Amino acid sequence: METNKTDAKEKEVWMSHLCDAPREVVFKAWTDPEQLRHWYAPDGCTIDILWMDVRPGGSFQTCIHNPVYGDCWCKGEYLEVLAPERLVFSIYITDPQGNRLADSGKDDKWPGIIITTVVFKTLGDKCSFTLHQTVAEELAKQTGAYQSWLQMFANLDKTIA
Repeated sequence: METNKTDAKEKEVWMSHLCDAPREVVFKAWTDPEQLRHWYAPDGCTIDILWMDVRPGGSFQTCIHNPVYGDCWCKGEYLEVLAPERLVFSIYITDPQGNRLADSGKDDKWPGIIITTVVFKTLGDKCSFTLHQTVAEELAKQTGAYQSWLQMFANLDKTIA
């Protein structure tokens, strides 16, 4: 039996969050490396942003330092940057030199490349955003990735407060 695209998308990660700040402030927190380093890592972890060129075709490399699981090196490319409305980027696991790894270290089913789309909307003097990732929600919950987003959203709120 063939699965239609709608069914497949519903099984992927879809999250929404409401921030007590204007859309421009929230978008900047996603695209300014100085702000990103304060919130873009799960609780108990830190992040190094080696570079970040936020423009269509631009790229980034980061390393999240996790005291329990070790370092997680990632690279990606910005596919769409439409300030302050939309941000789309790819992300994949690398070694410290930036070479893409076939094994993410998470799970055999973890995709080699994930596309993340964040859409920002104004709600009065607040901002609501929706995040979509091309990974199964169940798998994201099993690996802790889903819970990490929830922690990072709470950290984002503290950063923009």
